[in-house]
Amino acid sequence: MSYLESLNVFVRVVELGSITAGGRDLRLTPAVASKRIKELEARLGVRLFNRTTRSLTVTEAGEAYFEYALRVIEALEASEAVIAGISGRPKGAIRVSAPLGIGRRLIAPHVPEFTRRYPDVEIRLRLSDRKLDMMADWQDVALFIGVLEDSTLKFRKIAECDRLFCAAPDYLRAHPAPQVPQDLLHGHNCLLLRYPRAPEYFWTVSTPYGPQKLGVSGSFDADDGDVLIGWALAGHGIVNIPRFEAAPHLASGDLVEVLADTPPVPVSFGCLHPHRRYQDPKIRTLWISWSLPASAA
Repeated sequence: MSYLESLNVFVRVVELGSITAGGRDLRLTPAVASKRIKELEARLGVRLFNRTTRSLTVTEAGEAYFEYALRVIEALEASEAVIAGISGRPKGAIRVSAPLGIGRRLIAPHVPEFTRRYPDVEIRLRLSDRKLDMMADWQDVALFIGVLEDSTLKFRKIAECDRLFCAAPDYLRAHPAPQVPQDLLHGHNCLLLRYPRAPEYFWTVSTPYGPQKLGVSGSFDADDGDVLIGWALAGHGIVNIPRFEAAPHLASGDLVEVLADTPPVPVSFGCLHPHRRYQDPKIRTLWISWSLPASAA
């Protein structure tokens, strides 16, 4: 098992670019991760990395070995998935990523019950509103909300997710509520979900003539949807959020829907995963379990 552990560490170090990052991903200290790499190099009799105090680069031997090491790990995962399917007992770790709002409200509350029902499965949940690179981040499943672009990943749709525009009553007293979508472009502060290196920003609204893109702007932006909701509640602008996130604030009167006749276009909510994970019983079990809470979207 020590050799396989070292192999796993090597692959993650190559993919993440540092021993510290690779070890952290596998819940190992930098010292343990470095030891695993040295054990592997001693076994093979070659250097897999060139190390300096500031950088880590893969050697020619390391690049060649990486391709075969990755195949070994994938073959091992596939064989374990087959055995789990035969035994009817899902087993192993599932690395799951999700947007912050969905993760906190719809997913995290159900993790304890899922692991109680399937005690041999570990859920490693990572929450972020930033765009995810599933392969680089080595995720098994990504809970996705948005408009799916062309992708080599497999997508399993769970539900349509309605969105709406809303603002606090205090904001609407100071800024007359928009009557048509174009009003968002003049005299309104739009609260934007944006992360570093994001593309040019726009909101897409539903109109009788089809979807329409609006190049909105605002003085506030953040990469955390809950921060945007907090700003909206404080009366700082108009926010574009999923209806399930707005629901408690609409019910309390702390937020008011605007442009109800021309809302943002709905987006898809579902699971993304690499094709190689399609037959894994624990992944299929996760879909079934989380399709019910996700219907609240």
